[in-house]
Amino acid sequence: MVIAKEISQVKQNVREWKKQGLSIGLVPTMGYLHEGHASLIKKAREENDRVIVSDFVNPIQFGPKEDLATYPRDFEADCKLCESIGADLIFNPEPCEMYEDDFHSYVGVNTLYEGLCGKSRPIHFNGVCTVVTKLFNITEADRAYFGQKDAQQLAIVRRMVRDLNYNIQIVGCPIVREEDGLAKSSRNTYLTPEEREKATILHKALEEGERMVNEGETDANKIVETVRNIIESEPLAKVDYVEIVDWNELQKVEKIDGPILMAVAVYIGKVRLIDNFIVDNSIVIEMV
Repeated sequence: MVIAKEISQVKQNVREWKKQGLSIGLVPTMGYLHEGHASLIKKAREENDRVIVSDFVNPIQFGPKEDLATYPRDFEADCKLCESIGADLIFNPEPCEMYEDDFHSYVGVNTLYEGLCGKSRPIHFNGVCTVVTKLFNITEADRAYFGQKDAQQLAIVRRMVRDLNYNIQIVGCPIVREEDGLAKSSRNTYLTPEEREKATILHKALEEGERMVNEGETDANKIVETVRNIIESEPLAKVDYVEIVDWNELQKVEKIDGPILMAVAVYIGKVRLIDNFIVDNSIVIEMV
């Protein structure tokens, strides 16, 4: 497995692979890899001749009061995991390699980032779209793999690729969970043992919301209220948002009559966690 710190090194490998007619899968990550990331890499391995994993904590998607400095990192462990699964190259640049001192070019998707996580993280998705655009250009990948846990990110990247005619396929992959239902996340490491135990309230609440949809409930506000009440029954939980939105446009809906995303963001203590489910005509979408 190649460990590349410089863009030129990635491009050199890509040129050689393209000359051989090989397909390339890209898995963009911010490192501190877990089983969720591993599922994306495995999917990329199945569908491509070569797999690139980017391992880069992207500074421009963090707000001034967010956890950039303390974001968990373990590059050695990341390399071991990538190599064990069969990644061909791991790209781990320094911020100065990705962004020159006079960097001024940003990419964004209007409307889709205004709600959900975009309300409390106004610069986040411009940062995501910009770094993803750079990674697409650097790797010339045929396919890129994103997890459903970050559903708003997945929807935004898909729209960006469609609108700007990128020559790449975006593959969404299902949420990977702990045995007790908690969605895998690098931020789970911030939780104390008590907080970790109580964090399962997110999945329990969403399971009830999903059950209501599958049994035919179409009143989005009623489902939102039920899910919110379950979460708020846990004293350690503080709701950031509980919303049902149209899956394609990410706009709030009153009635469920098409593809929807139900998403929650909740603080357990000081740790902000997100989770969701996606439903199309009362059938859970398995995004593979």
